[in-house]
Amino acid sequence: MTTSATPATRTATRTTTTRHALPPDALAAALLALIGAGAAAVLALWWQGTAGIAGAGQWLTGAGRITGLLAGYTAPVLLLLMARIPLLERGLGADRLARWHAVGGRYLVGLLTAHVLTIIWGYALTVRRGVVGEGVDIVLHYPDMLKAGFGTLLMFGVGAVSARAARRRIGYDLWYYLHLTTYLAVALCFAHQLSNGADLGEGPARVAWYVLYLGTAVVLGWYRLVVPWLRDRRHRLRVAEVRPEGPGVVSVFVTGQRLDGLRAEAGQFFRLQFQAPGLRWSANPYSLSAPPHPHFLRFTVKDLGSHSAAVARLRPGTPVRAEGPYGAFTARRVRGGRPVLLLAAGVGITPLRALFETVPARRGALTLVYRASRPQDVVFRAELDAVAAARGARVHYLIGPREEVGGTGAALARLVPGLARHEVFVCGPDAMAEAAVRDLRAAGVPRTRIHHESFSF
Repeated sequence: MTTSATPATRTATRTTTTRHALPPDALAAALLALIGAGAAAVLALWWQGTAGIAGAGQWLTGAGRITGLLAGYTAPVLLLLMARIPLLERGLGADRLARWHAVGGRYLVGLLTAHVLTIIWGYALTVRRGVVGEGVDIVLHYPDMLKAGFGTLLMFGVGAVSARAARRRIGYDLWYYLHLTTYLAVALCFAHQLSNGADLGEGPARVAWYVLYLGTAVVLGWYRLVVPWLRDRRHRLRVAEVRPEGPGVVSVFVTGQRLDGLRAEAGQFFRLQFQAPGLRWSANPYSLSAPPHPHFLRFTVKDLGSHSAAVARLRPGTPVRAEGPYGAFTARRVRGGRPVLLLAAGVGITPLRALFETVPARRGALTLVYRASRPQDVVFRAELDAVAAARGARVHYLIGPREEVGGTGAALARLVPGLARHEVFVCGPDAMAEAAVRDLRAAGVPRTRIHHESFSF
């Protein structure tokens, strides 16, 4: 791909017409209500199957049954949250789903721990036997318990590597592949729920359990395997050009067939799997750094590790497998004709560069604030200035150490009049984004008008 014009100079005056969808908060409330209703139904199973409880052994066994049922329900729900279901990905955003998944994962580990301890202890008291001996007997002699024991250990292992302290010490690729063992763990634990779970019985509850697990498997197979394969066959994506943008930063232009069919929007991201040595087994998230074009997509990558460094060495013609588009960090969030503020730091400019060109806003009602440590770290400056001139927008560059530039709150109060009335999009390192959200809330911006997506793992 050889072109002297940048996407900004060709499309700076174009804006998108947003398609109104169910508000993210309404969709989130509906989904949480549905999940809560499922949990209530699971508890009703236990209640219906429990005639009475007497003695410590039955109390502990009852606790084990409750926690086991809830753990068995939670596991497929967590998988569905990360199944790449378009309604959820576009309506809620990948970062919100990932946060729910992470919170639910900790909840699941807690339920599993309680289930193992209370069920063994309860059985041991009931048969007047030692806890260790009863535990060994359950694992070795109860139906499907060897598989369930191994699956439980896998889940505990995934929980351990997902802890924040552990994530800091391992790379994304290793963490990703270790996390995939969750599928095996859930499959291994499924059979024992039916063979040992008296609450599921032989009637409608057992059928519902099969529907939940088999339905989850079908949804995962469709959206995680079949849909990407079909899109790969349809669009035939490949690298067209790798263009340097600054120190350690390159833009990768991807071309293909019928790109309009992807229905991508500015602010969204794809998980890209470059079919090149060292990259073909990794699917990392990269945001569009320009509005989607009928003939190409542009992604901008900063050298933050071995994977991103290898991306800079890609050759034109390299095939690309892409999952997406994903994310709700789009112009659909802007409602009521409010003024818009885009707040970027570092490589967080990537999705905001695309939104700066396309987000609907009247002249004078769009502001971009771009934070960078050094002048050479500013990416797309010429494009941003061109878009600002074409749209009558404002762009402010905050360059230098924090002690020179000052805090985000003070800078925004100085640069953005009427800050509390704005719809705000924030993208940057987690520490910066968290501080920015606190400053925006302190300035009176409602939480529902602060939009942030994070791709940290």
